[in-house]
Amino acid sequence: MRCSESYELVDKVIEQVGPNIRMALPLGAGKPNHIVNAFYERARSGKIQQLTIYTALSINRPKAGSFLEKRFMDPFLDRIFQGYPDLKYKVDQKSNSLPSNVKVVEFYFAAGKSLNSPLAQQNYVSSNYTHVFRDLVSEKVNVLAQLAVKGEDASKLSVSCNPDISLDLQAHLKEQKEYPFAVVGQINSDLPYMYGDAEVEAGYFDYILEGEGYDFKVVSPPKLSVSDADYMIGLYSSTLVKDNGELQIGIGSLGDALVTWLLLRQKENALYNEILNNLGVISKFNGLIQKKGSLAPFIEGLFGATEMFVDSMMFLFDAGILKKIVYDHVVLQRLLNEGKITKKITPETLFLLIKRGAIEPQLSKKDFIFLQKFGVLKQNLQFKEGYIVFPNGNKVEADFNKEKETEEILAHGLGDVLTSGAVVHAGFFLGPRAFYDWLKALPKEQRQLIHMKSVREINHLYGHEELDRLHRKNARFINTCMMMTLSGSAVSDGLESGQVVSGVGGQYNFVAMAHELPEGLSVLQLRSTRVTRGQIKSNIVYNYGHITIPRHLKDIVVTEYGIADLRSKTDAEVIKELIQIADSRFQDQLIAEAKRNGKLAQDFKLQEQFKNNTPQAYMTKIKEYKPKGYFNPFPLGCDFTETEIIVGRALKWLKSISSSKIKLVKALLIGLTLKDDLFLTQLDRMNLRSVKKIKHKIYKALLKFALKITK
Repeated sequence: MRCSESYELVDKVIEQVGPNIRMALPLGAGKPNHIVNAFYERARSGKIQQLTIYTALSINRPKAGSFLEKRFMDPFLDRIFQGYPDLKYKVDQKSNSLPSNVKVVEFYFAAGKSLNSPLAQQNYVSSNYTHVFRDLVSEKVNVLAQLAVKGEDASKLSVSCNPDISLDLQAHLKEQKEYPFAVVGQINSDLPYMYGDAEVEAGYFDYILEGEGYDFKVVSPPKLSVSDADYMIGLYSSTLVKDNGELQIGIGSLGDALVTWLLLRQKENALYNEILNNLGVISKFNGLIQKKGSLAPFIEGLFGATEMFVDSMMFLFDAGILKKIVYDHVVLQRLLNEGKITKKITPETLFLLIKRGAIEPQLSKKDFIFLQKFGVLKQNLQFKEGYIVFPNGNKVEADFNKEKETEEILAHGLGDVLTSGAVVHAGFFLGPRAFYDWLKALPKEQRQLIHMKSVREINHLYGHEELDRLHRKNARFINTCMMMTLSGSAVSDGLESGQVVSGVGGQYNFVAMAHELPEGLSVLQLRSTRVTRGQIKSNIVYNYGHITIPRHLKDIVVTEYGIADLRSKTDAEVIKELIQIADSRFQDQLIAEAKRNGKLAQDFKLQEQFKNNTPQAYMTKIKEYKPKGYFNPFPLGCDFTETEIIVGRALKWLKSISSSKIKLVKALLIGLTLKDDLFLTQLDRMNLRSVKKIKHKIYKALLKFALKITK
């Protein structure tokens, strides 16, 4: 049923399922904000007795903090979030003012954004993403709501960016007879029309909201800058990716850095290898790279099987790296893997499918549909009562036991190349505006190579293991963590205080899956240090009071200083590997603690080649490449203008000295002496060229000094 007004839809749902609403929403970009806000308002008015929202990654327009931050971010956010309606429940949750009859349960937060929200922390559910469907079923969710988009075929819709959990949940709701439910959608033409399981029948939804004012710009988080340390981590990680393999990567600057190096490896392989040599990567880790990775360009290409289809993958797609096509049929995929057939259809293709039992020699209707789906038989053929009917009306018995009939079918009915394959299997996507525009602009036949699926088909092997093992040759699952303990445990989602930073998401599943695949690798990327209250601290620690990935699932860890291979190693060997890629300012302390606890031999000494792990060491070496355009803070594009990039860099530096009063005073005094003429464009962007208030003059002086320092 179509509704033209959000409250009309909500009232019909209340009438159907009752005043106790347990509503599931997709994570990220797929939330139908107008519908959600209407449900929330009905709960605030009392028309809904109890509203419980189950979701993840609820995104609203960020709020800038300090004076300079507001001057910088507000115009930028006006641009990025123009026309995007905030989720009202998230606004009130953040201010701790949700009504008593509203509860918001989440299993994943935007990183660090909910640390200071007691309501969010108290109602967080720690769960593997593959188990969220189970959790929603146990809570007896009775409303599923999400965005959808219309395509050329009026009988079809696409749930676009979020088939991840909703497909499973919708099927469950339709099957269960225990309680009334409703599946509701909001049409938004800003979404790309995606295929695979994202394409659904129009009857998928019980109620659809569509009308003027209900289209809005899908939320598009801006790209983050890539630091020098990020580049180094991405460089090391890029050496572990093998051709004819599978790739999963996460969101953020580390993923952008990895993709940037993979692009260079493909397009300018000699330069890529030169950089590896000049930065000491080969001299330190060549043995490991030769054993588990590669430095060569991609010939067969990669297949992407990823929970989140990240925007950086579009560059791999355009560069012809993400081009390995896989097919959702065990026999067909095995024949391809064995090299018995290729994508080009030949008579041998058909005969091998018969020999391997994929089809019977005397075709059934089911066999015919299978052959047409994958392009083995032409699309213009029909199947009627055991006969194949050609466009000219001639018909041939569909029996490959008969020589004459076989010759006729092979001569006039065989297809050209295999079809219905995919270069990407993905659960959901979220990214900058350029990513959505790219997806929408892709020709249909190329967009159909991206199959959106349930996370239960992406994140683990259970239920479809035989096919996944064939798809995921040379699998590389590359994710990010916050800390590593010397025992090999990873900290990725929370703090030892119990506070949740983000969530487990799919990381545990991908790490575990890497150990189940013969050629699979889990690669955890880690920045070796962090700055906390002005102090530099090591992210490689002896022990920590919270872990996400247990030590028995240890594998590969990469920092800006190198690669640690932990799999199958003893405790002492794991400790040595991790200390070798730790920041040198903390290596002695880590060694001493390990020796004190009997985990390292007392006579252990770190090799000299690993004692110069400092930012200055790699920054000195990469300096020569920056004038040539490499190590760019935004290698894959950004939403900031050139002026904003310059100002942002200055503000970042200013923040780094904010804990030192002496440094701030020095910056202020020098800044007061600098002429405005040198910084007019930047001052105009910050609306600080002509200021009268003393406070504004102070900020202006600090900004001028920061601009001079970071020029």
